[in-house]
Order: sequence, then C-alpha cells, then structure tokens
Amino acid sequence: MFSDADAAALYDLLNPWDPELWPGDGFYDELVMAADSVLDVGCGTGSMLHRTREQGHTGRLVGLDPDGAALARARRRTDIEWVEGTAADAGWDTEFDLATMAGHAFQCLVTDDDLRASLAAIHAALREGGRFAFETRHPQARAWEGWNPSRVSEIADKAGRALRIWHETESVADDVVTFTETTAEPDGSVLRVDRTSLRFLDVVRLDAFLVGAGFETEARYGDWHRGPVTDTSREIITIARRK
Repeated sequence: MFSDADAAALYDLLNPWDPELWPGDGFYDELVMAADSVLDVGCGTGSMLHRTREQGHTGRLVGLDPDGAALARARRRTDIEWVEGTAADAGWDTEFDLATMAGHAFQCLVTDDDLRASLAAIHAALREGGRFAFETRHPQARAWEGWNPSRVSEIADKAGRALRIWHETESVADDVVTFTETTAEPDGSVLRVDRTSLRFLDVVRLDAFLVGAGFETEARYGDWHRGPVTDTSREIITIARRK
C-alpha cells in the first residue's frame, strides 16, 4: 500500500522548499518575509511557511489546503495556523497583507466557477491594497507534452523504499489538461495512481478573471528573475493588488 501520508512525505522529498537553491522559492520567500500577515492558499505540507517561521517571521501565518494528509505534515509546526478547506470556502475578511498560491496551485482552479469563487474569497481576505502572488504555466510552452511515461524518476523515500514515478497526459480539452502520476515499485508494480486536471490560462483570459474579482495587476513576469513575459516564456507570474 502507498497511503496518502506516504504520498505527502514523498512530495516533500521530491519538492524541498529552498529559497537559496530554487529561484521560484526565493521569489515567494522575499514577498512573504516582507508581509506582516500571510495567507498561503494551497499550502500543501506547509514547507514555505515552515521556512518563513524558521527565518524569524513574527507575524500571522495561515496555511489553507483541502488535503488532510498534507496538512498533517504541515501541523508539525504549531506556531502557524492550519485550515483544511479550499480558497472558495475561505471566510476571512480583510485580514491579510499578502495571499500566495505557489507551486502552480492556481492551475487546480479548473472551472470558471472555481476561479471566480476562489478569487472573490481571496480578494475578501486581503486588506485594501493587499497583494496576491501566484504563477501559472504559460500555455504557449505546452508543458504537458513533456509529461509522458518515458521520463521516469527513480527515488528512495525516507524509509529506504525504492520507487519509480512517472506522468502521462490523458487529455487536452480546450485549456484543461488531465494527467496521471503513477508511483510504482522498481519492477513496475503499481502502488498508486493519482489523476489531476490543470487549467492553462493565457494572459488575456487570466487578467479578465482578475479584473472581474476586483484586482489590478501590479507586476507580471515571465521568469523567476523578474524578466518580462515574452513569446518564449514558460511561466506567467503575477502580483495582483486588491483595489
């Protein structure tokens, strides 16, 4: 068996949060450390906020995620607020200076209704002038074309168990891509298959949703070094401000 708790632990192993090593982590780290109160939407196992507290942040830190197993790992730190739920469920009212959605979590908002409800709740949670930082893969880069079974990652988890992990794109329907992540033993015996759908919005459609929710774009980047969005950009990185 490969449980939800095992999957959460493996996620941390595969995706260590390290602002010094990964430019994307450093980008968010700078924003979070400068904000007095932070809401991390889709916080997962809480690695970003853990690191923030370890670096001496003394303000309010709140992590929100619907994955109970991920939150169980996040709750290893008790000096941060952890809430199980989705962005659309949030009921905070003008309580935060900054909201974040790192790790391409924004792309999990697949339907128009999901996007509108989530953006409305995030907007409500921010104080006037508060900022919302997130990124989404630029559809022009067609990242899903690289998600195929021929690219296999081999890793040993913290228990020393050898694992093989691969991805496979199942469908591309308009701007929604559905793919699977398979975790298997070295001989290929499948332990777990997770299916995910992600939405790939271009700049024009993304900004229409932001404006509709009461945000204005403060900054827009095409890479983690704050370069502009170009016709070769792989990311759309946005800092939006609550009007």
